[in-house]
Amino acid sequence: MSKLYFIVNTNAKTGNANQVWRQVYDFLRQKHIPYEAYETKYVGHAMVLARELSKKQEKAVYLIAVGGDGTVNEVLNGITDFQKVRLGVIASGSGNDFGKGMGIPTDPIVCMRQILKCIRRENHGIPIKKTDLGQVTWENGKKHRIFGISAGVGLDAIVCKKALHSNCKKFLNRIHLGKLTYLVLTVQSLFTMDTAEAVVECGDNYKIYRLHKTIFAVAMNLQAEGGGIPMAPHASCTDGMLSLSSAHGIPKAITFFCLPFLVAAKHEKIRGFTTIESPVIRVHTSKPVVLHADGEYCGDVRNVEFTCLSEKLQLLK
Repeated sequence: MSKLYFIVNTNAKTGNANQVWRQVYDFLRQKHIPYEAYETKYVGHAMVLARELSKKQEKAVYLIAVGGDGTVNEVLNGITDFQKVRLGVIASGSGNDFGKGMGIPTDPIVCMRQILKCIRRENHGIPIKKTDLGQVTWENGKKHRIFGISAGVGLDAIVCKKALHSNCKKFLNRIHLGKLTYLVLTVQSLFTMDTAEAVVECGDNYKIYRLHKTIFAVAMNLQAEGGGIPMAPHASCTDGMLSLSSAHGIPKAITFFCLPFLVAAKHEKIRGFTTIESPVIRVHTSKPVVLHADGEYCGDVRNVEFTCLSEKLQLLK
């Protein structure tokens, strides 16, 4: 049996992160599975660990992330050799949009069994299925970040930035209602944010779209973000495309009343909500706007490029 390398964040915000890892730990011991486990100690540590583990002198490195979407994003950005690394994910965060969007089981033991099944299949010559990732680039290519779920500017990015230090999120997580954090912060942020004019360029032919008073523009690799909000109901992580979901030219009060349609994935037919599919999407805004990647704050930008990294990740699921 190949050795498994675990990157474990027991501080994931749901309060049951330790319990999830304990279940996995007991399973590994009972099944006598060779493994090494590394616990994250600070923000960005998962990225450092993934970078080091990617250098293992093995034909295939089986890397398992135990944590929330933030932990998974750090691991993705730490992997230096996607040809060698196979990634498994055991979700223990509050949103877990990556796991849900990729069809990964929520039960940690079921998930472990599925991971082991994938490894056995590969040992018998059946390759691991590959899935798309996204990459966001800004500051004229000087900065970039890989994402598995989404990356965007505007409202959803503002919410992600606030959620990082939100007392509301900490309280709701303690009472196991962490998913409500994004809804509360979305309503709060909607009426206080500034909108921006935006120009969107798609693909190599530079097809141009102009967005007036843009509330958000988010490039989706999966269908949902923010704890299950289906921003792009038809997005696929196997088609070589990103889906840019945007809201623009709508009064904020009307946008507020449209939120239930957004949550129910019925927003695409409402005027002012637009979805654009392309392997490469560039967004230029009239003023600096907040940027996020998988819920991680990246800074304030005016020019940003989203690129689909087709079949980039070998995912154990």
